[in-house]
Amino acid sequence: MRLVTYEAGKKTQQRVGVVVPGTGPGSERILDVAGLVRLLGSGGLPRKLKASPSFRKSRDTLLASPRAAGDMIALLQAGGKYHRALDRTARALARYEDGTGKAKLKSLFRPLDRVRLKAPVPQPKKIIAVGLNYAEHAGEQGGKPPEWPMFFGFFANTVIGPGENIEIPPNSEKVDWEAELAVVIGRGGKNIPEEKAMDHVAGYTAFNDVSARDMQFSDRQFFRGKGCDTFAPMGPWIVTSDEIPDPHSLPISSRVNGTLMQSSNTSDLIFRIPFLISYLSQSMTWEPGDILSTGTPGGVGVFRNPPIFLKPGDSVSVTLGKIGTLTNPVVGPRTAG
Repeated sequence: MRLVTYEAGKKTQQRVGVVVPGTGPGSERILDVAGLVRLLGSGGLPRKLKASPSFRKSRDTLLASPRAAGDMIALLQAGGKYHRALDRTARALARYEDGTGKAKLKSLFRPLDRVRLKAPVPQPKKIIAVGLNYAEHAGEQGGKPPEWPMFFGFFANTVIGPGENIEIPPNSEKVDWEAELAVVIGRGGKNIPEEKAMDHVAGYTAFNDVSARDMQFSDRQFFRGKGCDTFAPMGPWIVTSDEIPDPHSLPISSRVNGTLMQSSNTSDLIFRIPFLISYLSQSMTWEPGDILSTGTPGGVGVFRNPPIFLKPGDSVSVTLGKIGTLTNPVVGPRTAG
């Protein structure tokens, strides 16, 4: 199941939705979760659906967690049982849309290409990224793979969604891209055993670890170079963990203006997801909606010969197998004010 945060029409209110597969190109739709739960609570469903025992069971599960309908973090925290009920209900309603009650059901759906997708978790409390977690990326810097993981963080000001602008700051001329697989935490915890770590994962999304290399290298640390506004694009959605039983076997790539820059596989991760979740949980508490971005393979711009950096007018895309493609345009500095 694919979970999204989106805006529709002229409204800027962010809503939580589910992507419902279509029968052909351009036929995918977004089901509004809050609208669905209101309809379930009112009993205004077609008789045929209400008669189904499995549908009634899913309805009861969804009505038992009303906060999950309007808040992505609460939806992630609701867990696998809720997610499975939501998926079953969304698919059942989509199949029934052409039958009795069409007008009521149709109001719940919007074509995917008619909404504005936002970062799937708009304001995560923590975004933790892993440095040098692909041997190829460590090698292109002339170094050996690290013995222990290296971490850094992003702030809320960095988060943007698909289609939103990556802004080159006025004090940088060397802005780079990094394609990454991001883990979305669904269940919080501390001191998590490695063998239990995947129970805390709600799903996965694509992440672009945008980096101002001139800041990064002059400062000799990541704080400014990774902390610029718009430097953490993520999306286009969260694919729930049941759809990706093995996140360590996904193709990962990036393109700038359509030209392939990175091409690898998450099987090359040095430190794997269960270890990273467990290791970090020894010193901090994971919370629902937290993001763990797992590192980038070789092929970033700064280590190319000659180096390549993003410039206004560029378009950069990150693609993950089983997840999809995150694309963002690049623009110059925002005007003052």
